Amino acid sequence: MQLRLRMLLSTTLVVPTAVAGVLVMTAAPASANVPVTQVSSDPFTDAQAQHRTEVEPDTFTFGNTIVSAFQVGRVSGGGASNIGFATSTNGGATWTQGFLPGTTANSGGPCGQISDAAVAFDARHNVWLISTLGVNCPGTPVFTHRSTDGGLTWSNPITTTTGSNDKNWIVCDNTSTSPFFGNCYTQYDVTSNGNAMRMRTSSDGGLTWGPARATGDNASGLGGQPVVRPNGTVLVPYETGSQIRSFRSIDGGASWRSTVQVAAVQHHTVAGGLRSGFLPSAEIDAAGTAYVAWSDCRFRSGCPSNDIVISKSTSETTWGAPVRVPIDTTTSTVDHFVPGIGVDRTTSGTTARVSVTYYFYPTANCTAATCQLSVGHISSTNGGTTWSAATQIAGPMQLSWIPNTSQGRMFGDYISTSVRPGGNAFPVIPIASAPSGTTFNMGHFVPTGGMPVTGGALRSTGTPVETQAGSEALGPATAF
Repeated sequence: MQLRLRMLLSTTLVVPTAVAGVLVMTAAPASANVPVTQVSSDPFTDAQAQHRTEVEPDTFTFGNTIVSAFQVGRVSGGGASNIGFATSTNGGATWTQGFLPGTTANSGGPCGQISDAAVAFDARHNVWLISTLGVNCPGTPVFTHRSTDGGLTWSNPITTTTGSNDKNWIVCDNTSTSPFFGNCYTQYDVTSNGNAMRMRTSSDGGLTWGPARATGDNASGLGGQPVVRPNGTVLVPYETGSQIRSFRSIDGGASWRSTVQVAAVQHHTVAGGLRSGFLPSAEIDAAGTAYVAWSDCRFRSGCPSNDIVISKSTSETTWGAPVRVPIDTTTSTVDHFVPGIGVDRTTSGTTARVSVTYYFYPTANCTAATCQLSVGHISSTNGGTTWSAATQIAGPMQLSWIPNTSQGRMFGDYISTSVRPGGNAFPVIPIASAPSGTTFNMGHFVPTGGMPVTGGALRSTGTPVETQAGSEALGPATAF
């Protein structure tokens, strides 16, 4: 099926905006601090949504292709007017923008809204996949959309599972020597069953999906992000209560083991009514080391703000103590949250190239009227032992510039970073400028040419303070 709208974006330092299929050029966002290229904007006009807004991106890269997917036209009560995609087939030099068919009324679909986009590539079947969550379809089913032309056009949604669900994610086994090469795995939780974690497996490029399977201990949680080791083992870190936990499959998704603890979480409530938690962001390196990042205040006395922390696993069942990414000192006023970690999947161990994009407030103790939202980036070339100096990509942005939800102002419950083999990191990120009257001005951008993964001498630290008086414990909740 042809898409409603597709266009090639190659201009940098300007903002291309789609209005009824016409390309309109306006000024670059005042909040951009490095050269950026806009890869998508919201063209819809339905009355239910807050236009023009785009939030909550995921990305994946394979070869020269980078695909991102995200919500377009955020609806306050949940979900969006459609899911957009932005695809580059030349390593980030130019981008094609479009919107998924068959989702909401904006694209001839059955859903009131659509949410929670996640991207994967299946190398065995040469197909790109976007997993989405239908809202008011009825219910909240999980869908899979397929592209067989390198992420440039997409199929109507294939139903992965029905029912009342949330926070889906997708990954494929792309190691040719793996016994499960070509298997793809979708994770979600069942909100009508206490957020019970479920997994489904496809072995035909997302055309059909096997039965729903629970973990060995019937775990509940939110925001699982499966990653696949080169030997075919699938690891799924997720959030539950005040912990990050993980479970695995060693038989291609036929069964899933009981969960193990990655870490107890200590988390500072982000100020200003911003929608922000500690959902994990996960990646894997060439040797099968799993990286999980989240926001945590364990290294700051009294828990006045969060750092970005990382735990790693090489054993599949045990995880290292969280270490602090040294963006600034533990005595700074900065609050860091919602990280998107990327790893160059051709590197490993002491030469693993790691990139982390994150949002932050320069001053944690702020209000909805005074909080200043910014985007930062930091990188390592030795598996996270030492790091580069941090770079501010964009900001400051006022919270009134971003859409509102029943759970607070929102740029996304998660973001994503993808690192090209031997190349730069490509975070696709929401950046907002001041609204025009009641119309927002928030689209998705990439740093032009990507962010260099340089490394540096700033050393990670791993000794938390003992008392965290201000930390919070969050239980699973419906969050689409």
